Amino acid sequence: MRTTFDINGVSHDIIDLPAEAGDCLVRMPYIHRILLENVLRTAGDDAFRAKDAMLAWLETGQSDVEIPFLPNRVLMHDTTCGPALVDIAGMRSALAEAGGDPALLNPVVPVDVSTDHSVAVDAFGTSAALARNMEREYERNAERYSFMKWATNSLADFRAHPPGTGIMHTLNLERLATVATSVQRDGRLWAMPDTLIGTDSHTPMINGIGVLAWGVGGLEAESVFFGMPVALRVPDVVGVRLTGALREGVLATDLALVVTHLLRQIDLQDKFVEFYGPGVSNLTAGDRAVVANMTPEFGANSGYFPIDRQSIDYLLATGRRSVHAAFVEAYAKRVGIWFDPNANPRYTSTLDLDLSSVEPSLAGPRRPQDRIAVSETRSAIAGMKKNGGAPSVEGEPNDGSVAIAAITSCTNTSDPRLLIAAGLLARKAKAYGLRPPHWVKTSTAPGSPTAERYLVRAGLLSDLESVGFGIVGYGCTTCIGNSGPLTEPVADAMAKRGILPVAVLSGNRNFPGRVHPQLEAGFLASPPMVVAFALAGTVELDIMNDPIGVSQDGTPVTLSMLWPSAVEIDEALAAASKIEDFAPAYDAAEASKAWKELPAPTTTLFPWDETSTYIRRPPFASFGKGTKLGTYEAHPILVVGDDITTDHISPAGAIPAKGDAGRHLIERGENPFDLNVFSSRRGNWEVMIRGLFTNKTVRNLLGDDIPPGSTIHAGSGDVLSLWDAAQRYQAEGRSVVVVAGERYGMGSSRDWAAKGVALLGVRAVLATSFERIHRWNLIGMGVLPLRLPQGVKPADLGISADDVVVIDADPQTMTPRCDVTVTIRKVDGTSTTLDAVAAIETSAEVGILRAGGVLPLILKQLLNRPGRKASGRET
Repeated sequence: MRTTFDINGVSHDIIDLPAEAGDCLVRMPYIHRILLENVLRTAGDDAFRAKDAMLAWLETGQSDVEIPFLPNRVLMHDTTCGPALVDIAGMRSALAEAGGDPALLNPVVPVDVSTDHSVAVDAFGTSAALARNMEREYERNAERYSFMKWATNSLADFRAHPPGTGIMHTLNLERLATVATSVQRDGRLWAMPDTLIGTDSHTPMINGIGVLAWGVGGLEAESVFFGMPVALRVPDVVGVRLTGALREGVLATDLALVVTHLLRQIDLQDKFVEFYGPGVSNLTAGDRAVVANMTPEFGANSGYFPIDRQSIDYLLATGRRSVHAAFVEAYAKRVGIWFDPNANPRYTSTLDLDLSSVEPSLAGPRRPQDRIAVSETRSAIAGMKKNGGAPSVEGEPNDGSVAIAAITSCTNTSDPRLLIAAGLLARKAKAYGLRPPHWVKTSTAPGSPTAERYLVRAGLLSDLESVGFGIVGYGCTTCIGNSGPLTEPVADAMAKRGILPVAVLSGNRNFPGRVHPQLEAGFLASPPMVVAFALAGTVELDIMNDPIGVSQDGTPVTLSMLWPSAVEIDEALAAASKIEDFAPAYDAAEASKAWKELPAPTTTLFPWDETSTYIRRPPFASFGKGTKLGTYEAHPILVVGDDITTDHISPAGAIPAKGDAGRHLIERGENPFDLNVFSSRRGNWEVMIRGLFTNKTVRNLLGDDIPPGSTIHAGSGDVLSLWDAAQRYQAEGRSVVVVAGERYGMGSSRDWAAKGVALLGVRAVLATSFERIHRWNLIGMGVLPLRLPQGVKPADLGISADDVVVIDADPQTMTPRCDVTVTIRKVDGTSTTLDAVAAIETSAEVGILRAGGVLPLILKQLLNRPGRKASGRET
């Protein structure tokens, strides 16, 4: 099993995969090879059983056998680490109150946290926008950031990267990821693949350079913090065979949108995706990262590209040491995880994609999988207009006007070619004298502080600024909903004429209300296409053929006159790129004076402040009240349809002053004109619970015209907020459930979508299907996810608030994917019995449900456990 490997004069222990798997190794997906290495190195007595299961998988491409996975590290961002840290602080308090040692609650793997989800686009269109937005970020979030610094002071091997260091996935690509690594374990130096989990659904972006990683909720990450492995079945792996090469004018964004559309046609729940074939070698690491970033949008755990020469070139191009790059290549080849473009591994199923068939694409106007040709925007929004369309006013925003145009998100700003392309288009537009109309809110928020350096060196930052696309921050900004207020002309036209404005962004999600709570339509596009639509000011045109503006001499300007060629992009990139940019750019950001001057406690126990509106001790970070399983009667508190995302369940954007959450904060002295965003308040359960399901597009099917975030109380018929109804049900000793349609919980990894539901007293969620991360988050909170029988939709059941749902979920007989009898007793005396299936994948998940959630389970395990130190960082 273990042998030695010498590289650069240093001897390392390794798991010898060729010796362990023999002739089977070349038939294994590369994902399975990395998982096999992990279980053989970490699973102890269970290693050989897991190995046998993984080799047996090759016969059928499927398996029900569970394997443990222990990643090397954990990656988080500020708005997922915030609630996780509040949980840890609460658990430390609970452990101390129970007579345990709170210092035992410490990560056993290295944890990195980026601060990227809080910066908002308050200022834009001026050279001072970046500084102003950073200033406002600290003004709004100083208390949260001090809390993060408490964690840095109090937790072992926990490192927070301050605002300005970029988006977590770009930071991971350019600075943190090693691809292969050396780690000291028990006095021995091991070489191993770089693996991680991240508390963001777009964590698989790092798959683009050959690092196996996937996104989880904060609750699952907390379990890994404290030594629990990720339990999964030997995964199904869908192979996507790539051939050919991208054509002139087609960008990585177009490929990502085509792949997302293609893969959403099949069921990828709890499946991994691996790209193989000769076409892979024709994609750069940047191209691959863009595709891999969209993994949650196409519904899989991963979008994995194996390690090859492009991975090594990327390491060198981003300033990693040549000695390390040589180590990665030698190790990957030695253990059999180096990519062979001619290999045909065994997959569960396969698809083919000829890269030369990919065309310029957009996605929208409501979902990232809804790919359209770039010329079809007018028809795409036709059905969304109110009453046939708002009256038009010349020179002002109308239906289809671009309200927000944002070069944003890790997805399309981590590949320099895409930003360079946008800069070149802006340069040509500047030469023609074009600018966006006055109503368009424009912004550029790169994933990395290195972007400014190469854009300046290429002379393109000034060109972007000339058309309104100056840098407003280094963070998620518009993509996560921190888009700031709409321009006054758009807001007025919406209020007075009811226009349908549109967002165009280079992000990864366009769900209604995500980019901005008032915007229901959005298109995902490449960075240069975002600039083009901003210049046009509307999507009511054929962008490929119609003029998007008029030059200073009156010449109509079309997209073909502005679009840069591949040669132009490559030449500009070569002139702009400098290996020495990367480390200094990050070092300068890490040295933030504002961050260093923030005060923070250094105590083992966090000093709770009862007056805080950001950090509140959560009721669920405790030893709990036992399992929520059992046989019981419940009332439906909420019945919803298909495609309810985590944005719908637990919003991230601006907190409205008129909502329950806003009123709660105002009553406690907060400024009604600056309540910050929901994502910044995730450490305050009392705020988050009041924001549940308040997205204006959520319809509660229990009745007509129920306001978002509300329900009908059984018996009384009163229409109450979900929180008020939940409290009344709890006082009455009655249980509640949620009923939902297809793809329930799609979107972000935010565990608050599950925490909030659990705080409502929900014991089970019955859905047609679940997205993977949210399904686990529900289990992590002790809530049972149940899949309705195929073909059964919530609307078909005709459930009313007074109906009773009887669930027979005996904790002693619960097993993965077992049948659970559900009976719906109608108020008219009739009843319907359904054979639901427990959406539980592993016995470990059963154990969490029996314990009442992962946090009580961790606390019970720690109460009498001897001390354990963190493992130390990789080298």
